[in-house]
Amino acid sequence: MCASKLNRKRSPISRHILWAATLPLFLAGCGSEDVFTGEPSLITNAQCSTTGQNQQLLNFMNDRYLWKEDMNANVNPANYDSIYAMLDAIIAPQDRFSFIITEQEYQDRFVNAEFFGFGFGIRDRVDLGLIELRYVYDDSAADLAGMNRGDAIIAVDGVTMETWYSRISSGQATYADIFGGNSEGVERDITFRKPDGREFTETLRKGTVEANTIMATERLEINNKDVGYFVFDTFVNRSADDLNSAYDQLLGVDELIIDLRYNSGGLVRVANQLSSQAAWDSVENEIFLTFQYNENYDNEDYFFDLGPGIERLNLNRVYVLTTGASCSSSELVINSLSPFVEVVTIGEPTCGKPVGQQPGEICDKVVFAITFQTVNAEGFGDYFDGLPVTCAASDIIVGDWGDPADPLLAEATYHLTNGQCSAAATGALQSVEAQRPPLTEDPILSKWRQEF
Repeated sequence: MCASKLNRKRSPISRHILWAATLPLFLAGCGSEDVFTGEPSLITNAQCSTTGQNQQLLNFMNDRYLWKEDMNANVNPANYDSIYAMLDAIIAPQDRFSFIITEQEYQDRFVNAEFFGFGFGIRDRVDLGLIELRYVYDDSAADLAGMNRGDAIIAVDGVTMETWYSRISSGQATYADIFGGNSEGVERDITFRKPDGREFTETLRKGTVEANTIMATERLEINNKDVGYFVFDTFVNRSADDLNSAYDQLLGVDELIIDLRYNSGGLVRVANQLSSQAAWDSVENEIFLTFQYNENYDNEDYFFDLGPGIERLNLNRVYVLTTGASCSSSELVINSLSPFVEVVTIGEPTCGKPVGQQPGEICDKVVFAITFQTVNAEGFGDYFDGLPVTCAASDIIVGDWGDPADPLLAEATYHLTNGQCSAAATGALQSVEAQRPPLTEDPILSKWRQEF
């Protein structure tokens, strides 16, 4: 599904926060984490003028862009006032994913896995007059205040969320008014309610948050089986160690549930590590995926590889919990494992991104334009409408991670116990797919817009 030209236009700031979904995909495939070097970062150099950057972008796209045959050829680099506008002007109509970030943004979020804020992700519930917390990062201001997934923010600085929503609707307020700007010293008094009805008001101060990639790791007893469960949030550098910690806690489990419901993507090598550690006996020496490029480059096979992975569970079946926010490398885990082990998906269809980026450096910016498509060992990679689920369930937030009443986890439990989907899940499949909103922007953009 393609975004309209109107939806494709984004400010540089909006485009910047798209980095995480696809930036890492090609890096691992090449066995390198360095961007391809373009012109030196000399801002006074004529090649780093606006027109110079635009011309370099055009050259890069003509060389590497996957859909270069569909690219707008009638463009003059001198006619665009920024490299961001130039990218919007030349990308193919079907491209919802290409973006540009600054080198500093790349270092901050991808390399260091940091952002500035209170440390939580939200889901607006205008109908209920509150904000639901989808997750809370470890050691953040929100975490230290005792906030968890499943809590509800009901007021900020003494103003109810119902009132805030009314002000936003009438154009009298923005989220920056609610949660403040991203600068040192910003504080807010946040009133939140626990699932059991208890209410607290805490003063939160914004700061640098290191985004842990494992949200929870548990061992569950289901139908007399020892079942491992972990929540994985993104595929970045620190994820290799985080995965080792999670797998170390799950040695000897009979089954595994991987929760990727909000994971919008990242490093292919980390997706490879995660998959290999789960099912190494079944995938060793097998093709993890094949990179398919444009006519300028040959296809490239990429094999299952433990990488920095230490422990391995050697399972012949894995459960994966997904939503429309499960994207990119999250989908690679499912698609690449499917030819070799049973993969049971629970929840909602994934976002539909079987393509990725090769980064190119242009002055002080890094370009992540779509440069390849991936297919699994069986040659399948046509899932632009998302990967389907085995059993449908809606992502309703009922409590913290691992709550047995969570619809996705409950459905996985049912399937583990009965070997089939519940009657409710079977009946809900068509409804879940019908309710899925059209994908008009990269899911990582939606995720970042909901983090504070």
